[in-house]
Amino acid sequence: MTINRFWQLDSHPQGNDFAAALSMQHETLSPLAEGEVRVAAHYLSMDAGTRMWMTPRTDGYQPPLPLGSKMVGLVLGPVTESRDPAFPVGAMVRGFGQWAEFTTVVPALSGLEVVDPTVADPREHFGALGMNAWTAYVGVHEVAAVKPGEWIAVSAAAGATGSLACQVAKNLGAHVIGIAGGPDKCRFLTEDLGVDMAIDYKADNVAALLATVPGGVNAYFDNVGGPILDAVLPNMAHYGRVAVCGMVAAYDSDVALPGPARFDQVLMRRLRIEGFFIPDFLHRGAEFMPVLRQWLDEGKLAMRFDETEGLENVLVAYDRMLSGKATGKVIVKVA
Repeated sequence: MTINRFWQLDSHPQGNDFAAALSMQHETLSPLAEGEVRVAAHYLSMDAGTRMWMTPRTDGYQPPLPLGSKMVGLVLGPVTESRDPAFPVGAMVRGFGQWAEFTTVVPALSGLEVVDPTVADPREHFGALGMNAWTAYVGVHEVAAVKPGEWIAVSAAAGATGSLACQVAKNLGAHVIGIAGGPDKCRFLTEDLGVDMAIDYKADNVAALLATVPGGVNAYFDNVGGPILDAVLPNMAHYGRVAVCGMVAAYDSDVALPGPARFDQVLMRRLRIEGFFIPDFLHRGAEFMPVLRQWLDEGKLAMRFDETEGLENVLVAYDRMLSGKATGKVIVKVA
Protein backbone atom coordinates (compact mmCIF):
# COMPACT_ATOMS: atom_id res chain seq x y z
CA MET A 1 0.00 0.00 0.00
CA THR A 2 1.27 3.45 -0.94
CA ILE A 3 0.44 6.35 1.35
CA ASN A 4 -0.09 9.68 -0.36
CA ARG A 5 0.17 13.07 1.35
CA PHE A 6 -1.88 15.91 -0.10
CA TRP A 7 -3.16 19.39 0.67
CA GLN A 8 -6.91 19.75 1.12
CA LEU A 9 -8.99 22.92 0.81
CA ASP A 10 -11.08 23.01 4.01
CA SER A 11 -12.45 26.56 3.88
CA HIS A 12 -12.20 29.74 1.82
CA PRO A 13 -9.03 31.60 2.84
CA GLN A 14 -9.28 35.07 4.35
CA GLY A 15 -6.60 37.15 2.67
CA ASN A 16 -3.32 35.23 2.70
CA ASP A 17 -4.12 33.12 5.78
CA PHE A 18 -3.77 29.84 3.90
CA ALA A 19 -2.77 27.80 6.95
CA ALA A 20 -6.26 28.28 8.39
CA ALA A 21 -7.93 27.15 5.16
CA LEU A 22 -5.82 24.22 3.95
CA SER A 23 -4.60 21.12 5.76
CA MET A 24 -2.20 18.27 5.04
CA GLN A 25 -4.02 14.94 4.73
CA HIS A 26 -3.07 11.32 4.08
CA GLU A 27 -4.69 8.61 2.00
CA THR A 28 -3.99 5.12 0.74
CA LEU A 29 -3.80 5.17 -3.03
CA SER A 30 -6.54 3.22 -4.78
CA PRO A 31 -6.03 1.18 -7.96
CA LEU A 32 -6.29 3.22 -11.14
CA ALA A 33 -9.49 3.23 -13.16
CA GLU A 34 -9.40 2.71 -16.90
CA GLY A 35 -7.87 5.76 -18.62
CA GLU A 36 -6.25 7.19 -15.47
CA VAL A 37 -2.58 8.05 -15.01
CA ARG A 38 -0.65 8.45 -11.76
CA VAL A 39 2.28 10.85 -11.51
CA ALA A 40 4.92 11.20 -8.80
CA ALA A 41 5.30 14.93 -8.30
CA HIS A 42 8.90 16.08 -8.53
CA TYR A 43 7.89 19.73 -8.73
CA LEU A 44 4.73 21.74 -8.11
CA SER A 45 4.06 25.10 -9.73
CA MET A 46 2.72 27.95 -7.61
CA ASP A 47 0.42 30.07 -9.78
CA ALA A 48 -1.60 33.15 -8.88
CA GLY A 49 -4.66 32.06 -10.85
CA THR A 50 -5.28 29.19 -8.43
CA ARG A 51 -6.07 31.75 -5.71
CA MET A 52 -9.46 32.45 -7.28
CA TRP A 53 -10.26 28.72 -7.27
CA MET A 54 -10.14 28.90 -3.46
CA THR A 55 -12.96 31.48 -3.31
CA PRO A 56 -16.69 30.77 -3.61
CA ARG A 57 -16.97 32.98 -6.71
CA THR A 58 -18.81 31.32 -9.58
CA ASP A 59 -18.07 34.03 -12.16
CA GLY A 60 -14.46 33.01 -12.76
CA TYR A 61 -13.07 31.18 -15.76
CA GLN A 62 -13.75 27.88 -14.04
CA PRO A 63 -15.94 26.81 -11.11
CA PRO A 64 -14.59 27.18 -7.57
CA LEU A 65 -12.89 24.18 -6.03
CA PRO A 66 -15.35 22.35 -3.73
CA LEU A 67 -14.42 22.46 -0.06
CA GLY A 68 -12.94 19.17 1.06
CA SER A 69 -11.19 18.67 -2.29
CA LYS A 70 -7.50 18.20 -2.96
CA MET A 71 -5.92 21.52 -3.93
CA VAL A 72 -5.25 21.69 -7.66
CA GLY A 73 -2.12 22.95 -9.42
CA LEU A 74 0.42 22.21 -12.12
CA VAL A 75 2.56 19.11 -11.53
CA LEU A 76 5.79 17.92 -13.16
CA GLY A 77 7.13 14.41 -12.68
CA PRO A 78 7.33 10.84 -13.98
CA VAL A 79 4.41 8.51 -14.60
CA THR A 80 4.45 5.74 -11.98
CA GLU A 81 1.29 3.87 -13.02
CA SER A 82 -0.78 4.13 -16.18
CA ARG A 83 -3.95 2.84 -17.75
CA ASP A 84 -3.53 5.06 -20.79
CA PRO A 85 -1.07 3.79 -23.43
CA ALA A 86 -0.21 7.35 -24.49
CA PHE A 87 1.42 7.91 -21.09
CA PRO A 88 3.77 4.99 -20.36
CA VAL A 89 5.38 4.40 -16.98
CA GLY A 90 8.57 6.45 -16.72
CA ALA A 91 7.51 9.24 -19.08
CA MET A 92 8.11 12.73 -17.70
CA VAL A 93 4.82 14.65 -17.83
CA ARG A 94 3.29 18.00 -16.91
CA GLY A 95 -0.34 18.82 -16.28
CA PHE A 96 -2.98 20.05 -13.86
CA GLY A 97 -2.92 17.69 -10.91
CA GLN A 98 -2.97 18.06 -7.15
CA TRP A 99 -0.74 19.50 -4.44
CA ALA A 100 0.30 15.99 -3.49
CA GLU A 101 3.13 13.48 -3.58
CA PHE A 102 1.18 11.43 -6.11
CA THR A 103 -1.38 12.96 -8.44
CA THR A 104 -4.03 10.90 -10.25
CA VAL A 105 -5.59 12.34 -13.40
CA VAL A 106 -7.49 11.62 -16.57
CA PRO A 107 -5.10 13.07 -19.18
CA ALA A 108 -7.75 14.65 -21.41
CA LEU A 109 -9.23 16.52 -18.43
CA SER A 110 -5.93 17.73 -16.98
CA GLY A 111 -3.95 18.94 -19.98
CA LEU A 112 -1.41 16.20 -19.31
CA GLU A 113 1.42 16.01 -21.81
CA VAL A 114 4.75 14.24 -22.14
CA VAL A 115 7.63 16.74 -21.97
CA ASP A 116 11.07 16.60 -23.59
CA PRO A 117 13.44 14.66 -21.32
CA THR A 118 16.52 16.12 -23.05
CA VAL A 119 16.05 19.57 -21.48
CA ALA A 120 19.05 19.98 -19.16
CA ASP A 121 17.10 21.56 -16.31
CA PRO A 122 13.69 19.87 -16.00
CA ARG A 123 12.42 22.91 -14.11
CA GLU A 124 12.35 24.76 -17.45
CA HIS A 125 9.13 22.85 -18.19
CA PHE A 126 7.74 25.25 -15.58
CA GLY A 127 9.96 28.03 -16.91
CA ALA A 128 10.99 29.02 -20.42
CA LEU A 129 9.14 26.02 -21.89
CA GLY A 130 6.18 26.05 -19.53
CA MET A 131 2.71 27.46 -19.52
CA ASN A 132 3.87 30.81 -18.18
CA ALA A 133 6.03 31.05 -21.30
CA TRP A 134 3.12 30.05 -23.54
CA THR A 135 1.03 32.74 -21.86
CA ALA A 136 3.77 35.34 -22.31
CA TYR A 137 4.24 34.45 -25.97
CA VAL A 138 0.54 34.48 -26.85
CA GLY A 139 -0.10 37.63 -24.83
CA VAL A 140 2.74 39.64 -26.33
CA HIS A 141 2.83 38.26 -29.87
CA GLU A 142 -0.87 37.69 -30.59
CA VAL A 143 -3.12 39.49 -28.12
CA ALA A 144 -1.03 42.65 -27.62
CA ALA A 145 0.32 42.15 -31.17
CA VAL A 146 3.46 44.10 -30.37
CA LYS A 147 5.57 45.27 -33.30
CA PRO A 148 9.28 46.10 -33.50
CA GLY A 149 9.98 49.56 -32.17
CA GLU A 150 6.75 49.82 -30.17
CA TRP A 151 6.58 50.37 -26.41
CA ILE A 152 5.03 47.70 -24.22
CA ALA A 153 4.49 47.90 -20.46
CA VAL A 154 4.35 44.75 -18.33
CA SER A 155 3.00 44.64 -14.77
CA ALA A 156 4.23 42.09 -12.20
CA ALA A 157 7.23 42.16 -14.50
CA ALA A 158 9.56 40.33 -12.11
CA GLY A 159 7.13 37.42 -11.69
CA ALA A 160 6.98 34.19 -13.65
CA THR A 161 4.78 35.28 -16.54
CA GLY A 162 5.82 38.94 -16.44
CA SER A 163 9.55 38.26 -16.65
CA LEU A 164 8.99 36.02 -19.65
CA ALA A 165 6.69 38.58 -21.28
CA CYS A 166 9.47 41.18 -20.97
CA GLN A 167 11.92 38.83 -22.68
CA VAL A 168 9.50 37.80 -25.42
CA ALA A 169 8.82 41.47 -26.18
CA LYS A 170 12.57 42.22 -26.34
CA ASN A 171 13.06 39.25 -28.66
CA LEU A 172 10.34 40.66 -30.92
CA GLY A 173 12.09 44.02 -31.11
CA ALA A 174 9.91 46.08 -28.74
CA HIS A 175 10.92 48.63 -26.12
CA VAL A 176 9.94 47.24 -22.71
CA ILE A 177 8.75 48.95 -19.52
CA GLY A 178 8.73 46.62 -16.54
CA ILE A 179 6.57 47.53 -13.53
CA ALA A 180 7.48 45.74 -10.30
CA GLY A 181 7.63 46.28 -6.55
CA GLY A 182 10.93 47.25 -4.92
CA PRO A 183 14.46 48.23 -6.00
CA ASP A 184 15.77 44.64 -6.11
CA LYS A 185 13.14 43.61 -8.62
CA CYS A 186 13.75 46.71 -10.70
CA ARG A 187 17.48 45.95 -10.78
CA PHE A 188 16.64 42.41 -11.91
CA LEU A 189 14.55 43.87 -14.72
CA THR A 190 17.21 46.24 -15.97
CA GLU A 191 20.38 44.24 -15.30
CA ASP A 192 19.21 40.68 -15.94
CA LEU A 193 16.37 41.12 -18.42
CA GLY A 194 17.53 44.30 -20.14
CA VAL A 195 14.25 46.21 -20.03
CA ASP A 196 14.37 49.80 -21.24
CA MET A 197 12.59 51.26 -18.20
CA ALA A 198 11.86 49.77 -14.78
CA ILE A 199 9.20 51.37 -12.60
CA ASP A 200 8.94 50.63 -8.87
CA TYR A 201 5.23 50.96 -8.18
CA LYS A 202 5.91 51.08 -4.44
CA ALA A 203 8.14 54.17 -4.69
CA ASP A 204 7.62 55.76 -8.11
CA ASN A 205 4.74 57.67 -9.66
CA VAL A 206 3.79 55.07 -12.26
CA ALA A 207 1.55 57.36 -14.31
CA ALA A 208 4.11 60.17 -14.39
CA LEU A 209 6.89 57.93 -15.61
CA LEU A 210 4.67 56.33 -18.25
CA ALA A 211 3.81 59.85 -19.45
CA THR A 212 7.45 60.26 -20.52
CA VAL A 213 7.19 57.49 -23.12
CA PRO A 214 7.39 59.15 -26.56
CA GLY A 215 4.07 58.70 -28.35
CA GLY A 216 2.54 56.74 -25.48
CA VAL A 217 2.49 53.06 -24.55
CA ASN A 218 1.44 50.95 -27.54
CA ALA A 219 0.71 47.74 -25.64
CA TYR A 220 0.17 46.66 -22.05
CA PHE A 221 0.54 43.14 -20.67
CA ASP A 222 -1.61 43.25 -17.54
CA ASN A 223 -1.06 40.75 -14.75
CA VAL A 224 -2.62 42.67 -11.88
CA GLY A 225 -5.46 45.06 -12.76
CA GLY A 226 -6.32 47.55 -10.00
CA PRO A 227 -4.51 50.88 -9.55
CA ILE A 228 -1.70 50.03 -11.97
CA LEU A 229 -4.19 49.52 -14.78
CA ASP A 230 -5.63 52.95 -13.93
CA ALA A 231 -2.13 54.43 -14.19
CA VAL A 232 -1.52 52.84 -17.58
CA LEU A 233 -4.78 53.56 -19.43
CA PRO A 234 -4.38 57.38 -19.68
CA ASN A 235 -0.83 56.88 -20.97
CA MET A 236 -1.64 54.46 -23.76
CA ALA A 237 -1.08 55.47 -27.36
CA HIS A 238 -4.12 55.78 -29.60
CA TYR A 239 -5.20 52.37 -30.90
CA GLY A 240 -3.17 50.65 -28.19
CA ARG A 241 -3.80 47.06 -27.09
CA VAL A 242 -4.21 45.70 -23.57
CA ALA A 243 -3.67 41.97 -23.06
CA VAL A 244 -5.30 41.03 -19.75
CA CYS A 245 -3.56 37.94 -18.37
CA GLY A 246 -4.22 38.27 -14.65
CA MET A 247 -6.05 40.23 -11.98
CA VAL A 248 -3.97 39.51 -8.90
CA ALA A 249 -5.34 42.59 -7.16
CA ALA A 250 -8.78 40.94 -7.06
CA TYR A 251 -8.00 37.23 -6.63
CA ASP A 252 -8.40 37.15 -2.86
CA SER A 253 -11.83 38.80 -2.92
CA ASP A 254 -14.97 36.71 -2.59
CA VAL A 255 -16.88 39.26 -4.67
CA ALA A 256 -16.13 41.10 -7.90
CA LEU A 257 -14.34 44.42 -7.36
CA PRO A 258 -15.16 47.68 -9.19
CA GLY A 259 -13.68 48.10 -12.64
CA PRO A 260 -11.00 50.60 -13.77
CA ALA A 261 -11.58 54.20 -12.72
CA ARG A 262 -10.06 55.37 -15.99
CA PHE A 263 -12.13 53.14 -18.26
CA ASP A 264 -13.11 56.28 -20.18
CA GLN A 265 -9.68 56.12 -21.80
CA VAL A 266 -10.69 52.96 -23.65
CA LEU A 267 -12.95 55.15 -25.74
CA MET A 268 -10.82 58.30 -25.80
CA ARG A 269 -7.77 56.39 -27.02
CA ARG A 270 -9.66 53.77 -29.06
CA LEU A 271 -8.06 50.94 -27.12
CA ARG A 272 -8.62 47.24 -27.60
CA ILE A 273 -8.72 45.14 -24.43
CA GLU A 274 -8.71 41.35 -24.55
CA GLY A 275 -8.54 38.79 -21.78
CA PHE A 276 -6.98 35.37 -22.29
CA PHE A 277 -6.17 32.26 -20.25
CA ILE A 278 -3.89 29.26 -20.61
CA PRO A 279 -6.79 26.82 -21.18
CA ASP A 280 -7.66 28.75 -24.35
CA PHE A 281 -4.53 27.57 -26.13
CA LEU A 282 -3.33 24.36 -24.46
CA HIS A 283 -3.94 22.59 -27.78
CA ARG A 284 -1.46 24.89 -29.54
CA GLY A 285 1.65 24.06 -27.55
CA ALA A 286 3.37 22.44 -30.52
CA GLU A 287 3.28 25.81 -32.30
CA PHE A 288 5.02 27.69 -29.50
CA MET A 289 7.57 25.13 -28.40
CA PRO A 290 10.06 25.41 -31.31
CA VAL A 291 10.31 29.19 -30.88
CA LEU A 292 10.61 29.00 -27.09
CA ARG A 293 13.16 26.16 -27.24
CA GLN A 294 15.28 28.08 -29.73
CA TRP A 295 15.26 31.18 -27.52
CA LEU A 296 16.12 29.06 -24.48
CA ASP A 297 19.02 27.38 -26.28
CA GLU A 298 20.27 30.75 -27.54
CA GLY A 299 20.14 32.28 -24.06
CA LYS A 300 17.37 34.71 -25.07
CA LEU A 301 14.77 33.31 -22.69
CA ALA A 302 15.53 32.45 -19.08
CA MET A 303 13.70 31.93 -15.82
CA ARG A 304 14.82 32.67 -12.30
CA PHE A 305 13.42 30.02 -9.96
CA ASP A 306 12.36 30.62 -6.38
CA GLU A 307 12.45 27.05 -5.08
CA THR A 308 11.09 25.75 -1.77
CA GLU A 309 11.75 22.16 -0.74
CA GLY A 310 9.17 19.81 0.73
CA LEU A 311 5.44 19.26 0.23
CA GLU A 312 4.91 20.36 3.83
CA ASN A 313 6.21 23.83 2.87
CA VAL A 314 3.80 24.45 -0.01
CA LEU A 315 1.94 27.17 1.86
CA VAL A 316 5.19 29.05 2.53
CA ALA A 317 5.96 29.02 -1.19
CA TYR A 318 2.41 29.98 -2.14
CA ASP A 319 2.53 32.99 0.16
CA ARG A 320 5.90 34.04 -1.29
CA MET A 321 4.35 34.03 -4.76
CA LEU A 322 1.18 35.95 -3.90
CA SER A 323 2.72 38.47 -1.50
CA GLY A 324 5.46 39.57 -3.89
CA LYS A 325 8.35 38.23 -1.81
CA ALA A 326 9.70 36.17 -4.72
CA THR A 327 11.34 37.04 -8.02
CA GLY A 328 10.69 34.75 -10.97
CA LYS A 329 8.91 31.42 -10.86
CA VAL A 330 7.90 30.00 -7.48
CA ILE A 331 8.05 26.22 -7.38
CA VAL A 332 8.09 23.49 -4.74
CA LYS A 333 10.49 20.57 -5.01
CA VAL A 334 8.60 17.55 -3.74
CA ALA A 335 11.02 14.73 -4.58
